[in-house]
Amino acid sequence: MLPSPVRPLVLALLMLTAPMASGHAAPRVDAKARAWVADVVSRIGMADRMAGRAEPRGRGGAVTIRVRIDSSGALGGIALEEGPMALGERAARAVQAAAPFPPPPAGLLTLEGFTELSFPLTLR
Repeated sequence: MLPSPVRPLVLALLMLTAPMASGHAAPRVDAKARAWVADVVSRIGMADRMAGRAEPRGRGGAVTIRVRIDSSGALGGIALEEGPMALGERAARAVQAAAPFPPPPAGLLTLEGFTELSFPLTLR
């Protein structure tokens, strides 16, 4: 089993490279895009850990969040997809603390100029 801090990163990367449910292969994601996603997930986890040093934390757990990031790296939105609301709020604070992010690679941007990532996040 992978170490806890690495697990969300690996799952987010797998989601980018996994085949889509319709049976069509997902577009290949280059190393630059994978590195950018890894950096975003890492920054969010680090922001949560730093907040935990400043104030005592309750119980941890896992949530799945969706994060929208625009072409400049600014945070465009956060949504809790799965998990307890209290942990979702904590995850949202970590995302906000980690923003702004480096601009996403062009290959990850929609025509509207943003990217959305959905990934599990384990909070300790």
